[in-house]
Amino acid sequence: MNRCKNIIRVVVILTLCLFQHACTTDDIQPAIELTSNNAELSEANGTVEVIATLNSSSIGATTVPITFDGSATDGQDYTPSSNQIIIEDGDTSGSVILTGNQDEEIEGIETISVSLAGGSGFLVLSGAIEISMLDDDSDTDGDGILDANDDCPNTPGDVENNGCPFLGFLINEVLYDPPSGSPGDANNDGTRDPNEDEFIEFFNSGPELDLSGYTISDAEQIRHIFPQGTVLPVNGVLVVFGGGTPTGDFGGAIVQTASESVINMNNSGDFVTLADPSGNPVLTFDVEPLSNNPNESYTRNPDLTGEFVQHDQDIPEANGALYSPGTKLDGTSF
Repeated sequence: MNRCKNIIRVVVILTLCLFQHACTTDDIQPAIELTSNNAELSEANGTVEVIATLNSSSIGATTVPITFDGSATDGQDYTPSSNQIIIEDGDTSGSVILTGNQDEEIEGIETISVSLAGGSGFLVLSGAIEISMLDDDSDTDGDGILDANDDCPNTPGDVENNGCPFLGFLINEVLYDPPSGSPGDANNDGTRDPNEDEFIEFFNSGPELDLSGYTISDAEQIRHIFPQGTVLPVNGVLVVFGGGTPTGDFGGAIVQTASESVINMNNSGDFVTLADPSGNPVLTFDVEPLSNNPNESYTRNPDLTGEFVQHDQDIPEANGALYSPGTKLDGTSF
């Protein structure tokens, strides 16, 4: 009889425990799953949302601590909006945002591993999620200058020349036969003159060059002496006209007129020499192979690296222009 009473007493206690919520269930943890809205994160300020989802609505605000691992560096390659996810009262999910940080380092694809922090008190339905950190930097020509900053991405060059090789000091365009009439007014002073509108366009790929005291000669004599203080910077352009009053900015080039008031390039053939103050030749230009009186300039095509051709001869970029002192073929600045 006493045994039956004891059994009845236990059943009553268990019943009260259930109805009064007096029994604990610490061994039953809420289940949670981590996901993301994208498996890839761009370093170019891209974003990925990391989402924590409960298997039932949260009673009160629930804090989900998370950790970041992988080959990508937290705070350097990317920045999380928080290191914990808050699931608000009554909600089933919350999230944090990872933002990619732009840099100029060639890193390749790196990884970000996101997981629940140890001892977080959740039954995890999925393991750590993996996100690929994408690198938008590349160096096609291997010169150490990123393609995004390289003016010559397919040709190894110098960092001081925006990734392009130094070409040195060169002649890029010569007008020895100005067109007749107003189209021949190359110096833009309002008057076409066969001598004053002649010009030679120089380009300095680098390094900086002081031309003070240098001279330009034709086959007969010196026609121009560069004045003191004529310094041509890296990627600088200098145009020397035969004379007149050059008007305009000529693409930002340094503009001078011949000190002897004429360059005097003979249409039937001439030899132009630029020499240093000691008389040593630095550059030459032979008019004779090009002496067909074209009524337009001879220019390199492409600019700086190509052979000399007539400015408007089968060059769509020229847009019909007969010359382009101080600028590229298409009229844009160097």
